[in-house]
Amino acid sequence: MANVIAFACLLVVAMDVLAGVLAIEAEAAKNKAQKSSKSLACKELRNHSFELALAATVLLALAHVSSNLLGGCICICSVDEIEQSSSNRQLWFACLVSSWIVAAVGFPMLVFGMLENLKLQGSCRFLHPHFLLIGGGLCFVHGLLCIILYVSSVVSFKRDKAGGREARPR
Repeated sequence: MANVIAFACLLVVAMDVLAGVLAIEAEAAKNKAQKSSKSLACKELRNHSFELALAATVLLALAHVSSNLLGGCICICSVDEIEQSSSNRQLWFACLVSSWIVAAVGFPMLVFGMLENLKLQGSCRFLHPHFLLIGGGLCFVHGLLCIILYVSSVVSFKRDKAGGREARPR
C-alpha cells in the first residue's frame, strides 16, 4: 500500500513538473509568435502556445486535486488545535494552506496567459508577456509543496496509528 501511495505522490509531482515545462514552452511559443513577421506562422505559434497553456492548466488542476486527496484530510477547527498538535501536523497544515495559495495564484496566471492568446486573434502582439512563465514557476513550487505535504501526512498518520498522539509541549 505504501508503494502505491508513493507512486501516486510521484505521479502528482510529475504532473506538476510537466505542467511547469508546458507553461514555459507555451511562453516560448508565444514569444516566437510575437517576433514572427509572417501572419500565418504567428497564428500557428499562437495556437500552439494556447494548446500548451491549456494542457499546463489542466495538469496543475489535476495535480492539485490529487495532492489534496492523497495528502489526507484532517479537520482542524481552531488555532488552539494547530498550536497543540505535533510539528508534523503543523507542517502538513502549512503545506496544505501554501499549496492552496500557490494553486490559487498559479491557476489564474496560466488561464490569463492562455486567454490572452484567444483575445488577440488578429494580432501577434501580446500585452502581458509573463503570465505563463510565472504560472509555470508556480507549478514547480506546487510540486515541491506536494512532496512535503505527502511526507508530513504519512509521518503524522503513522504516528497517530501507533498511538503516539501527544500534544506538543509549550
